[in-house]
Amino acid sequence: MESIFHEKQEGSLCAQHCLNNLLQGEYFSPVELSSIAHQLDEEERMRMAEGGVTSEDYRTFLQQPSGNMDDSGFFSIQWFNLNSLLTGPELISDTYLALFLAQLQQEVTQ
Repeated sequence: MESIFHEKQEGSLCAQHCLNNLLQGEYFSPVELSSIAHQLDEEERMRMAEGGVTSEDYRTFLQQPSGNMDDSGFFSIQWFNLNSLLTGPELISDTYLALFLAQLQQEVTQ
Protein backbone atom coordinates (compact mmCIF):
# COMPACT_ATOMS: atom_id res chain seq x y z
CA MET A 1 0.00 0.00 0.00
CA GLU A 2 1.27 3.45 -0.90
CA SER A 3 1.65 5.90 1.93
CA ILE A 4 -0.99 8.53 2.59
CA PHE A 5 0.22 12.12 2.62
CA HIS A 6 -0.52 13.89 5.90
CA GLU A 7 0.52 17.46 6.57
CA LYS A 8 0.49 18.12 10.30
CA GLN A 9 -1.23 21.30 11.48
CA GLU A 10 1.17 24.15 12.21
CA GLY A 11 0.08 27.61 13.19
CA SER A 12 -3.35 28.60 11.92
CA LEU A 13 -2.85 27.47 8.34
CA CYS A 14 -5.97 25.32 8.13
CA ALA A 15 -6.67 26.05 4.45
CA GLN A 16 -3.14 25.07 3.44
CA HIS A 17 -3.20 21.82 5.40
CA CYS A 18 -6.70 20.97 4.23
CA LEU A 19 -5.87 21.50 0.55
CA ASN A 20 -2.53 19.70 0.71
CA ASN A 21 -4.02 16.73 2.56
CA LEU A 22 -6.94 16.58 0.14
CA LEU A 23 -4.66 16.74 -2.90
CA GLN A 24 -2.13 14.38 -1.28
CA GLY A 25 0.97 16.53 -1.68
CA GLU A 26 2.67 19.82 -0.85
CA TYR A 27 0.84 21.88 -3.46
CA PHE A 28 0.18 25.11 -1.55
CA SER A 29 2.36 27.25 0.71
CA PRO A 30 1.23 30.12 2.94
CA VAL A 31 2.78 32.57 0.47
CA GLU A 32 0.90 31.07 -2.49
CA LEU A 33 -2.43 31.10 -0.65
CA SER A 34 -1.84 34.69 0.43
CA SER A 35 -1.14 35.62 -3.19
CA ILE A 36 -4.39 33.94 -4.27
CA ALA A 37 -6.30 35.88 -1.59
CA HIS A 38 -4.77 39.16 -2.80
CA GLN A 39 -5.73 38.28 -6.39
CA LEU A 40 -9.29 37.62 -5.22
CA ASP A 41 -9.32 40.98 -3.42
CA GLU A 42 -8.21 42.74 -6.62
CA GLU A 43 -10.81 40.90 -8.73
CA GLU A 44 -13.49 41.81 -6.19
CA ARG A 45 -12.36 45.46 -6.22
CA MET A 46 -12.60 45.56 -10.03
CA ARG A 47 -16.09 43.99 -9.98
CA MET A 48 -17.26 46.47 -7.36
CA ALA A 49 -15.87 49.34 -9.47
CA GLU A 50 -18.08 48.28 -12.39
CA GLY A 51 -20.99 49.92 -10.56
CA GLY A 52 -19.08 53.20 -10.54
CA VAL A 53 -16.11 54.26 -8.43
CA THR A 54 -18.05 57.20 -7.02
CA SER A 55 -20.96 55.11 -5.75
CA GLU A 56 -21.60 54.87 -2.02
CA ASP A 57 -21.37 51.06 -2.18
CA TYR A 58 -17.90 51.22 -3.75
CA ARG A 59 -16.58 53.75 -1.23
CA THR A 60 -17.94 51.65 1.66
CA PHE A 61 -16.36 48.53 0.13
CA LEU A 62 -12.93 50.20 -0.07
CA GLN A 63 -13.03 51.07 3.63
CA GLN A 64 -13.59 47.46 4.69
CA PRO A 65 -10.76 44.95 5.27
CA SER A 66 -10.37 41.94 3.00
CA GLY A 67 -13.14 39.38 3.22
CA ASN A 68 -10.83 36.75 1.73
CA MET A 69 -8.10 36.61 4.38
CA ASP A 70 -6.83 38.25 7.53
CA ASP A 71 -3.44 38.62 9.20
CA SER A 72 -3.97 35.48 11.29
CA GLY A 73 -3.92 33.31 8.16
CA PHE A 74 -7.62 32.50 8.23
CA PHE A 75 -9.39 32.43 4.87
CA SER A 76 -13.06 33.10 4.28
CA ILE A 77 -14.99 30.29 2.62
CA GLN A 78 -18.41 30.55 1.08
CA TRP A 79 -20.36 27.60 -0.29
CA PHE A 80 -22.52 27.76 -3.40
CA ASN A 81 -24.94 25.31 -4.95
CA LEU A 82 -23.83 25.20 -8.60
CA ASN A 83 -26.52 22.80 -9.80
CA SER A 84 -26.81 23.50 -13.53
CA LEU A 85 -30.60 23.11 -13.35
CA LEU A 86 -30.84 26.26 -11.19
CA THR A 87 -31.11 29.72 -12.73
CA GLY A 88 -27.78 30.68 -11.13
CA PRO A 89 -25.45 29.97 -8.20
CA GLU A 90 -27.15 29.84 -4.78
CA LEU A 91 -25.22 30.87 -1.67
CA ILE A 92 -25.45 28.21 1.04
CA SER A 93 -25.36 29.60 4.58
CA ASP A 94 -23.19 27.98 7.26
CA THR A 95 -26.36 26.96 9.09
CA TYR A 96 -27.87 25.30 6.04
CA LEU A 97 -24.63 23.65 4.82
CA ALA A 98 -24.80 20.58 7.09
CA LEU A 99 -28.45 19.98 6.14
CA PHE A 100 -27.70 20.47 2.46
CA LEU A 101 -24.78 18.00 2.51
CA ALA A 102 -26.85 15.44 4.43
CA GLN A 103 -29.62 15.75 1.83
CA LEU A 104 -27.14 15.24 -1.03
CA GLN A 105 -25.65 12.21 0.70
CA GLN A 106 -29.11 10.72 1.21
CA GLU A 107 -29.99 11.27 -2.46
CA VAL A 108 -26.81 9.48 -3.56
CA THR A 109 -27.50 6.44 -1.36
CA GLN A 110 -31.08 6.01 -2.63
